[in-house]
Parts: sequence; C-alpha cells; structure tokens
Amino acid sequence: MHTVVVGTSGVTASDVLAVARGGARVQLSDEAVAALAAAREIVDALAAKPDPVYGVSTGFGALATRHISPELRAQLQRNIVRSHAAGMGPAVERDVVRALMFLRLKTVCSGHTGVRPEVAQTMADLLNAGITPVVHEYGSLGCSGDLAPLSHCALALMGEGDAEGPDGVVRPAAELLAAHGIQPVELREKEGLALLNGTDGMLGMLVMALADLDRLYKSADVTAALSLEALLGTDKVLAPELHAIRPHPGQAASAANMLAVLKGSGLTGHHQDDAPRVQDAYSVRCAPQVAGAGRDTMAHARLVADRELASAVDNPVVLPDGRVESNGNFHGAPVAYVLDFLAIAVADLGSIAERRTDRLLDKNRSHGLPPFLADDAGVDSGLMIAQYTQAALVSELKRLAVPASADSIPSSAMQEDHVSMGWSAARKLRTAVDNLTRVLAVELYAATRAIELREGLAPAPATRAVIDALREAGVRGPGPDRFLAPDLAAADAFVRDGRLLAAVEKVTGLLQ
Repeated sequence: MHTVVVGTSGVTASDVLAVARGGARVQLSDEAVAALAAAREIVDALAAKPDPVYGVSTGFGALATRHISPELRAQLQRNIVRSHAAGMGPAVERDVVRALMFLRLKTVCSGHTGVRPEVAQTMADLLNAGITPVVHEYGSLGCSGDLAPLSHCALALMGEGDAEGPDGVVRPAAELLAAHGIQPVELREKEGLALLNGTDGMLGMLVMALADLDRLYKSADVTAALSLEALLGTDKVLAPELHAIRPHPGQAASAANMLAVLKGSGLTGHHQDDAPRVQDAYSVRCAPQVAGAGRDTMAHARLVADRELASAVDNPVVLPDGRVESNGNFHGAPVAYVLDFLAIAVADLGSIAERRTDRLLDKNRSHGLPPFLADDAGVDSGLMIAQYTQAALVSELKRLAVPASADSIPSSAMQEDHVSMGWSAARKLRTAVDNLTRVLAVELYAATRAIELREGLAPAPATRAVIDALREAGVRGPGPDRFLAPDLAAADAFVRDGRLLAAVEKVTGLLQ
C-alpha cells in the first residue's frame, strides 16, 4: 500500500487525496520526530516556570487570564477537548474526516505546536487503522479554525466518543482503539489546544473540491462541445488566434479542449444552412469564456491551498528561537474566500450548461430537432422534465453561491468577535460540486440523444466514442418515453467516475 511520509515542511494536495480517499498509510519522518521532541522540550521548560504562558499554563479564549496550577493542567487539556466536541447534525463524510486528521497531523509534525512525538504517532496510528472519528455537520465557525470538528477527532485519540471502524460500523472509540492495539493518549500541557486549533477541515474539503472540479471542468468542455455539435454550431469561435488576443489561460485551455473534441465532426459549420445564423447563442459561443474564468478561479484557489498546505496553523506556536507566541494564523479567511469564489464559478458553469440543454429541447431554437427530443411529440414528452430537474439543480447552485465568508457571528464572549465561516463555505461547495456533476450529466444525456437524431450527419470521432461508451454503460438513446431516472443516474455515474473523460481522451489524448 502507498505510504505518505509526513515531514516538517508540509504536505501536497496529492498526499491529502492519497490518505483521505485512497487509504494510504501515514509515516512520520525522522526529521518530524526530532522536531516534535525539540519543540516539546521548550513547552516543558515553560510549563515548569511560574510565569503564565497562554495555552501552556492558562485557560483558553475569553478564559485566558486564569493561571492554571500544574496539578490541574492535564485535566484542563482533557476538558478543552471534551467541551469543544460539541458538534451537532449528521456525520460528515469519511474522506473529509480523514483529510481533517491528516492535515492536523501535518501541522503537529511541523515542530511548531509542542505536541509530543507519541501523540503524533497515535494520530498516524488511527489513520492507518482506518478508524474515523464521528464528526458532525455543525460546530465550526472557521475561527479559531475548525474547533468542534477537530475536537471530535481529538476525543477519539483519548479513547472517548464514537468512531467508525474500517468495516464502516460506528462503535465507541475505546473499543476500536483496543481492537487495533492502540493506547489512548493522556494529554499534557498545550496538547489539547494544539489538536483543535486549525483550518484543517475547510482546507481538506478545498483540496478535494479542486480535484473534483479539475475533472468536471474538463467534462464541461466535452458536454459544451457535444451541445455545439448537436445544435449544428460553428467551431470557428474556438480558433486559438481568437483566444490569444484575450490571453486568459483558462479560456484558451477550454477552447482548445472543445476544438479537440470536435475535430473531424460532420455536424459543425451548418449554421448557414436551412436556418441561417450569423452567430451562435452566447451559451454556445461563450462556453470557453465562462468555463475559462472558472478555471482561472481554480488556479487562484490552488495557490491558496498550496500555501496553506505548507503552513503550520496553531495558536500559540513554538518558534525556532524558543519563544511561544500567540497569533491569528488560525483565521480561515484565506481559505473561506476561495471556497466561496469556487461556489460562484460552479453555479455559473451549471447555469450555462442548463441554457444549452434548454436550447436543445426547444424546437424554435434547436435548428431542426424534434420538440423536447421526443420520439412522437405530444404522445411523448421526451426530456422535458429532465430539464426541469436540471433547472432545479441550477437554482440550488445559485443559492449555494451566496458567500458564507461575508457573514460573521461573534463568539467566546466577544473574544472571537470576527470569524471566517470557512467550514460552512466548504460544506456548501461540496454540495455544489455534487450537483454540478448532475447538471453536466443531464446536458450529456440531451446532447448525445440530439446528435443521434441528426441522421445523415457524422459526429466527431471523440463524440462517437462518448456515445458508444455511454450506451455500453446502460444509458439508452432516442426512443419512446420511458422511466428516465435510471438513465439520468447512469449518466451521472458516467461523468462522476471519469468514464466520460476516459472515452474522449482515448481519441483526443489528454485534455488540458
């Protein structure tokens, strides 16, 4: 099995995906173990002094003014975990929790948190055993980081709370740890706070959303190309020289992908035939501009994610010169903003795909296709309600595009008087990505049916490959009305698991 080695300098997006979704094992580097031990020596030295140090010998947040005596400090660390594990609502997905745990381990291994090596090793042991703490939907304000979600993970390290085993069954964490020979940790000074204070949940969801959107933006280029083809549009607007004079890199990549899909098509260029058009509609002609802007938004989000993956987010932090200093690096604003930016881009991509689908179904705008792509219009309704479903999904995407990060609600007796709401931004983006997949599946379903109805005109080789693969996947072509939900579900799976891109890229080579 693949192993990810965690050092002191952060991790990569591919590391996160390998652990969160691929079940990769985690190993601490010798460098990380040494850094953990060195930072712990600093914390132990400060703990032995009479002077109060925040997070080491004081309370937390609005209670930071109280100096905690040595005999109460272990209880303090246990108490902060127990009291902060206050999430409510449904359990979040396993991959989110694994990303959360792994990214917290990444910061711990930086040597800036003061956590002992044995605590870090236990974190790795839980991941390697496939033990996933139960983390709830609600509880994080994104400042100081994802407190409640991380607290539920720390609770499992202590052998408390509930967790899901590798078999998917939820049991008491103590039972799961014992079954895998893992000793619960006894937290000491600074450790409880260090396990809770980070942007790990929102960052993990950002990394996974970017991976999913990389696939979906390429898929959207394919479905847009198929719709252009089905509408007998022109591919001249995709010429590289046109996009070179407005040099947005995402736009150029999207246009190049569409052009590659359409190479050799016998359907493009008929816009001057029976019903002459000077230009195609915006939803067809401007597809690269809209998808390209989303791609460029993703590039910015990826830059933010990479910086965060290289960061040590905690408060207070242990500095190389031996100081332990408070800071505000746990504030989730950098991550929250790009999560919201992406939700806006996703909503617009879904919106333009729906407009192309509607055009395919409207006999007044589809340039010769039957109403609703029905077999016997009037007797058959065709894809009328499939478009309703797509429209409902797009309407939901627009609601999900309302930024969470524009909100703030004070907490902790006004000590934490401005928060990022980054966890909320991440949760709604995760839903938006899921729904975008469905929107593109409906466009794919409509466009392939429309192309097959263009008798006597040969589609591009890449299009033919998509149609053949889609039919092999059990998604049926034109014909009388039938139960549509299974076809749409199969089309959704075809987009979601990458078979759409695989079919195209066998013909075109890798898309950009």
